[in-house]
Amino acid sequence: MLSFEKSAALHEEAARSVAGGVNSNVRYGESPPLFFERAEGPRLYDVDGNVLIDYVLGNGPAILGHAAPAVIGPVAASLGTGQSIAGQHGGEIALARRLKEIIPSADLVRFSVSGSEAVHAALRVARGYTGRSRFIKFEGQYHGWLDNVLISTKPGLNEAGPRDAPTPVLMSRGQPERVKEEVVVLPWNDEEALKGALRALESEIAAVLTEPVMCNCGVIPPKPGYLAAMRRLASEAGALLIFDEVITGFRLGLGGAQARFGIAPDLSVFAKAVANGFPLSVLAGKRAVMALIEPKGQVVHSGTYNSNMTSVAAALATLNALGADPAAYARMEARGERLMEGLRHAAKRHGETLLVQGYGAVFCTLFTDAREVVDFRSAATADVTRMTAFAAALARNGVRTTPRGVWFLSMAHGDAEIDATLAAADRAMAEL
Repeated sequence: MLSFEKSAALHEEAARSVAGGVNSNVRYGESPPLFFERAEGPRLYDVDGNVLIDYVLGNGPAILGHAAPAVIGPVAASLGTGQSIAGQHGGEIALARRLKEIIPSADLVRFSVSGSEAVHAALRVARGYTGRSRFIKFEGQYHGWLDNVLISTKPGLNEAGPRDAPTPVLMSRGQPERVKEEVVVLPWNDEEALKGALRALESEIAAVLTEPVMCNCGVIPPKPGYLAAMRRLASEAGALLIFDEVITGFRLGLGGAQARFGIAPDLSVFAKAVANGFPLSVLAGKRAVMALIEPKGQVVHSGTYNSNMTSVAAALATLNALGADPAAYARMEARGERLMEGLRHAAKRHGETLLVQGYGAVFCTLFTDAREVVDFRSAATADVTRMTAFAAALARNGVRTTPRGVWFLSMAHGDAEIDATLAAADRAMAEL
């Protein structure tokens, strides 16, 4: 049984100089927040001398595993050439060309650093293109921590309003109330709700913003035909369709969810797995829309660290590695599906009502009697306290996953790691 005394002590020390002792509020979920010395492949090595099989993977980026040699080598070779040069370089052209090859909807791209700012850029472009100001988002979906999108990501059901017409709920102190006027919040997987909102507000809606799979809450797949209906309804209303593929991009396949489902959005946002842990995000889209960022279009997109040489080298290496072996995705998905099925069997042996849903590359575990969750409201019925306890028990048994129950697989997770994880899950459920 692992213990984390040194992490607890370091967190106390960190809190004397770092607000809250961590540098992202998402990291408050673990108790204590863990401190690590290094990461390699599918494993983390913490300050207490523990080795954990990692299914957090930096919250998704490390698709090839931590410190992947295929990425670290080219990045190391690039360091002597500079990092941020406030100018252009050949690497960004090569990366843009590669992205255009593999992303179905990408005619033009722009680079940023984080997913949050790329989403912000997508909404600005959509407003510039349509001349409209409001956008639709879906309850329970997370599109970054900026004021205008940190809305109804995890609202209390006592303040969320009716299911078919949710009330926009701000998720942080300091957000101005006026940002709620820009957004229309709808339930996910409900074609009729989307149709009704677009008909009622057609002249106001610049964009429909969605995760193509609701990864941040329950890893909820779209119902059959739902994304196709969303594509059609947005077009009919003169609104742009924006796919937030920050998580699904390069995880559900080299071409992302849009390639997997065969739906072409007008704009797409990618981050996380594109550079295997190095900070880089991508805004991609149709030429007529993306042209607004060009000087004559007058839509401003800037950033000191955009297309920095280190991250571009990492992204090129990552995409080359992902594309080198056509069977790699199938192997990762198969191992993930075996892990999912093993967790279901373990839960049944221990009398736990555990729902495991999603995809082999990213899935979710929820303690609920429901046979599936299809939107935020159905996911919100799950026992969050028990999932947090399960994640803590897994950590004590050498497996790290997110306290909210989202599991990420990497190409570095092999059969031995799956076997060890299932054995640890069995022990963790016995503790529960």
